[in-house]
Amino acid sequence: MIPSYLKNIPSTVGSGFLRCVTWRERHIKEKTFVSMLALVVGVACGFAALALKYLIHLIQHLLTANLSLTHGNYLYLIYPMIGIFITVLFVKYVVKDNISHGVTRVLYALSQNKSRLKRHNMWTSVVASSVTIGFGGSVGAEGPIVYTGSAIGSNLGRWFRLSPRILMILVGCGAAAGIAGIFKAPIAGMLFTIEVLMIDLTTVSVMPLLISSITAATVAYVFTGYDVEFFFVQSEEFLMWKVPYVIVMGIYLGFVSLYFTRSMNMMENFFRRIHSTWLKVAIGGSIVALLVFLFPPLYGEGYGSITGLLNGDTSSIVNNSIFYSDRYDVWSLMAFIGALVLLKSFATSATNGGGGVGGTFAPSLYVGCMAGFLYAYFLNTVFGVGISAKNFALLGMAGVMSGVMHAPLMGIFLTAELTGGYELFLPLLIASTLSYGTIKVFEPYSIYTMRLARQGKLLTHHKDRAVLTLLKVDNVVETDCIPVHPEMSLKDMVNVISRSSRNIFPVIDDNGQLLGVVLLDEIRNIMFRPDLYRRMYVREFMSMPPARVDVAMSMEEVMKAFDDTGAWNLPVVDQGRYVGFVSKSKIFNSYRRVLRHYSED
Repeated sequence: MIPSYLKNIPSTVGSGFLRCVTWRERHIKEKTFVSMLALVVGVACGFAALALKYLIHLIQHLLTANLSLTHGNYLYLIYPMIGIFITVLFVKYVVKDNISHGVTRVLYALSQNKSRLKRHNMWTSVVASSVTIGFGGSVGAEGPIVYTGSAIGSNLGRWFRLSPRILMILVGCGAAAGIAGIFKAPIAGMLFTIEVLMIDLTTVSVMPLLISSITAATVAYVFTGYDVEFFFVQSEEFLMWKVPYVIVMGIYLGFVSLYFTRSMNMMENFFRRIHSTWLKVAIGGSIVALLVFLFPPLYGEGYGSITGLLNGDTSSIVNNSIFYSDRYDVWSLMAFIGALVLLKSFATSATNGGGGVGGTFAPSLYVGCMAGFLYAYFLNTVFGVGISAKNFALLGMAGVMSGVMHAPLMGIFLTAELTGGYELFLPLLIASTLSYGTIKVFEPYSIYTMRLARQGKLLTHHKDRAVLTLLKVDNVVETDCIPVHPEMSLKDMVNVISRSSRNIFPVIDDNGQLLGVVLLDEIRNIMFRPDLYRRMYVREFMSMPPARVDVAMSMEEVMKAFDDTGAWNLPVVDQGRYVGFVSKSKIFNSYRRVLRHYSED
């Protein structure tokens, strides 16, 4: 017999597929099948990451191969604008959907949409971000590849009609594989799903996450070689007398992370107030183009500048710039790098705000590298400390990523896997932990989660809040309470009571607006007085509910309303119109069901 949930498969799928799925249901255990799908997700995401990197590098090479290294290039004033313009056309007329803020949209899908992502998300972010970044948009490719990988996992799971609990794991597998494939960093990919997407590491999820991450990284290694993403050679041993400088830098990086996050939010709010798409393109494109012209290292992901600083090459950072000089003094160099630290967040937010598609992974790594290098370079120049600037540039990458993403473990392992700098593991731990601790004092949520957290739509490791986030008001609404009208007589009210199984009745007007409620306990003393049947009306004995629940409220807000009022039933409204009632008992039963479902190991 075909399982009931398979009967909903569209007829276009075909009976052959139905038989295949049914056979799998009978002969392959769910855990084994999820591991098999994780392998498929890992391979698909590995190739998606390769395609994205290839497209970005191809476009960048075609546009910048013949530019001058020794003076400014005015083509930088038009490249980013063209890239953003093409991306907006693609999104507006081909995709016809918003694909920006990829990681935040994955978080939303996990907490509010039963881990479902649209089919076009499996490729549209790759195309849009490659154009944006290739033409000089100052963003990263990691957010789009996370969105793409998550969509691959989600749609593959939906194709086999798996439960939302398994879909959540497959979305995590896709995200982990995306990070692992783009960075060649399998451990960081898995940690990303735990710290950023906040998927619990259980006996069910650990194996699929590992399989997908390792598979995607293997695909990347097979086709691009076993080299790390950023070539780094530790030429100076890290000694314990340098630890105090690392401690101070960790706190400094926390404030750099705070500046990056706050400036990004400020610019995002600025662009949100602009309602014209083409005005956004003009303003965002102009800002990015001007910044890239003045400071060419802001072009694209900026990985070339990171590689240069990690290998002690400070001269190449001013190439292609109007500030280029054969002989530059140390103060000019520090001013140039300091400007990059301050302006990268504005270039990134202007790219996204103008309509480009890209992430904040690469910008946070970029800012961290520049900030760490600047810190060490300043101490060496002013105080003659003698610490390795390139070592501290690497520590800066881990510190700022840990602070911006609120993911210290991912920051540590990603930096180590990107550079092979495992010998700096202790200072990486110190810098990342202190940076995360510093920003946590001022910003309780990461740059990805703060928008959803403020709306109460964020799924977290906190089990109670996570379950409440998964619950929706419209799923627990009870509609069996019979509505009454304010002009009804007591006799009509008694007739309604005789037909009802509830002890509460909503009072509504002709437009369906909720005016109040009638409680059976409050009219029991007059129900059996026939002399009042024609003399009293509902409007005289109805009362106002202690609170109203809006259908758009989060379940956490609903529970707070119950706690504040002490009520057992509250009316639910949609813009004032009566919808139904929600009860504590119904919420509790749904809470237990969801908790049991998502806690199965």
